[in-house]
Amino acid sequence: MIKKSYLLIAILITIGTITNQCAAQAKKLKTIVVDAGHGGSDPGAHGIYENTLGSYEKDVTLAISLKLVAELKKQLPGVNVVPTRTTDVYDNPNEKARKANEAKGDLFLCIHADSQNPKRGTRQTGTKMVTKYKITYTGKGKKKKKISTPYEVEVPQFETYIKPGTVSGTSVYIFAAHKTSDKLKVIMEGQEEMDIVDDDTTLTKIDYKSPEFKLLAQVYAKLYQEKSDLIATMVNDEIDATGRKALGVNQRQVGIRVLQSTKMPAILIETGFINNPEDERYLNSKAGQQELAEAITKAVIKYKNQIEQK
Repeated sequence: MIKKSYLLIAILITIGTITNQCAAQAKKLKTIVVDAGHGGSDPGAHGIYENTLGSYEKDVTLAISLKLVAELKKQLPGVNVVPTRTTDVYDNPNEKARKANEAKGDLFLCIHADSQNPKRGTRQTGTKMVTKYKITYTGKGKKKKKISTPYEVEVPQFETYIKPGTVSGTSVYIFAAHKTSDKLKVIMEGQEEMDIVDDDTTLTKIDYKSPEFKLLAQVYAKLYQEKSDLIATMVNDEIDATGRKALGVNQRQVGIRVLQSTKMPAILIETGFINNPEDERYLNSKAGQQELAEAITKAVIKYKNQIEQK
């Protein structure tokens, strides 16, 4: 029992020491990874409604991401900004996360466009004349005869169509709190890539299968959750400041694979609804794309200043 107590104390001291060292190093925002959602064979959401521009999510996300990368480099020249794609190519979410982890990113920004479930409507398109027949009979018994008399009737004609989406605005997502175990698993599996403290020789003694390392990984998972929520809130506030509808910070209960698989604070920005006419025009306009890029960059600058001042 005494040995177990000493072991627990030793573990707590180790975790406390390493956590403080990790927190000190984690203050610097050195690398930002920008991911343009979908791409290549995966078009993502599609604007399918009457008089749509017919845009695909993969094209919108790439255009916004390229502007965001340029704006981040302009405003934060000392920070390394890494795009996961710059052309129309497809990588699955795990591959995108791998690229982000290999780049040793300190922040992951994933750009997407939302879509409301399409609703169908029915409307009259005109009328057409249809021939019908009036049936009468003459005579009785064996002499009874059926007489069919044609006449014209005007019948309304209808068509079905896809209604434009009624929901608009920008929303920000973080990995769900109940999915923290997924983030923990990624951290545990990639322990050799955790550049915790480069010049700390005590880390060479860490057993990555030990209880203390698992506790350390849990600290990191919680830290990533908190920082993800912080940058997400800042992005939402900056979007709101533009006058655009900001839909808040959300968590998807089904989880978001690319956010779960990155070993860093990570957010996904649904820039707008591609099947809403106003949003689709906004997302396809250079002015709208630039406004989003600048708003996100302002949030990143505030985030950087806050975490580096602590």
